[in-house]
Amino acid sequence: MHTLNRIMAALLLATATGCAFNPATNRPDLVLMSEEKEIKIGREMHEKLVASTPIYNDPILTAYVEHVGQKVAKASDRPDLTYHFTIIDSQDINAFALPGGYVYINRGLLTYLHSEAEMAAVLSHEIGHITARHAVRQKTAATGAGVASVLSVLVTGSGVVGDVANLWSTAAVKGYGRDMELEADRFGAQYMYNAGYDPQSMINVIALLKDQETFSRRRARIEGKQQQTYHGVFSSHPRNDVRLREVVEAAGKLPEDKKVTKVEYYREKTDGIVYGTNAQESEKNRFNHKSLGFSLLFPEGWTVENQRSAIVGTAPDKSATLTIRVDKRDGNQPADMALRDVYDVRSLEQDEALSQYRLEGYTGKLPAKSADGPDRVAILFYGSRQYILEGKSIEKPKNTEAATELDNLYMTSIRSFRPLRQTDITKPDIKRVRYVQANDKTTFASLARHMEIGEYAEEQLRLLNGYYPRGEPKPGEWIKIVQ
Repeated sequence: MHTLNRIMAALLLATATGCAFNPATNRPDLVLMSEEKEIKIGREMHEKLVASTPIYNDPILTAYVEHVGQKVAKASDRPDLTYHFTIIDSQDINAFALPGGYVYINRGLLTYLHSEAEMAAVLSHEIGHITARHAVRQKTAATGAGVASVLSVLVTGSGVVGDVANLWSTAAVKGYGRDMELEADRFGAQYMYNAGYDPQSMINVIALLKDQETFSRRRARIEGKQQQTYHGVFSSHPRNDVRLREVVEAAGKLPEDKKVTKVEYYREKTDGIVYGTNAQESEKNRFNHKSLGFSLLFPEGWTVENQRSAIVGTAPDKSATLTIRVDKRDGNQPADMALRDVYDVRSLEQDEALSQYRLEGYTGKLPAKSADGPDRVAILFYGSRQYILEGKSIEKPKNTEAATELDNLYMTSIRSFRPLRQTDITKPDIKRVRYVQANDKTTFASLARHMEIGEYAEEQLRLLNGYYPRGEPKPGEWIKIVQ
């Protein structure tokens, strides 16, 4: 027992002496990974994120965010870390960071900000999470403060990468808790000051986010729905947060002639940013066949080839295909009988009737799949034609769960088959934020009557311009509209 205690004491001493000094927190970090490991995890998580999340494709705006982010990062406590800044193509109002220098800001948040300084406030807050190593520190706490838990991870090296990889969908996106969020505010405000931005802009961002929360509560009450709780950037702060004001004041006060705000420059760079849902991305995997008049949604990431005798969708790793063939319909034969005749079988397994978009159909699995035969088959009647759909695995699924998941992909595509709509072949109506100058007759109510942005158009315009819930623009003032 004494021997075990000596070993544990020695290991704890080694841990304490091996702690890296964090220049942001000004104290040693008792964390369970090196900076190199932190960067590696961040890179892997970033690669997974960009593979599954739409990225906003605007080189000029992206370069602008990168420029401002790097300016603040160079003024941080970890200036030698390589930072990466990405705009997520989402209307959600949020920003977040991943370990190792990866910062993300949603398109939706950029539409509601009013200056470069406010954007710098958001980015500096996220950089504060990175310099303080909040994701890594939270992982250490989650692993357990007990000696046994710490030693287990230190000695075996297990449990670190897999668990930390889940952080971006929890703490990184939803916040790290009140104390860590305030710490990120403190660092962020200081980095803003160091970079020449007015730290008070952080207060402005809080105000516009709180306006969003107020409107969300009011809308939920009117519609009789439960309000969705906001867990994004700065969500832990009340509107008049005394502690936040204290850390902002502590960062320092810049002379008026040294403050970087850049309202006009921000307006120039964000003029034309997409507003709301990006219709071009909403169904980017939908295949539309104009001459045959049908539409079908392939699984995300699949490539589609329109061959002479069939349309073939292929999985990214070439492990599976979904094929569509077209034949002339045989009279009034029922769909189940027609499908069995196509494959010359008496019965099908896991079969069911299909009734979608006023189309009749049937689907099932062949009773004895040959080595090169399809897994899932379906037939759909549309006009004088019958459409045969075949889902086929090129490589045998690893287990039953994988096979079920693949079959679900096939069924999702099969159920998405429908007649082509006019909206499928016309260019989507993308709405964008534009800036105009108000005159003496401009009101948000009058502007809202001419904008097709759904319900609560006036409220949305007020939120965009920082005039919620009341007030009107002054003559000559630049305001945002949606076109």
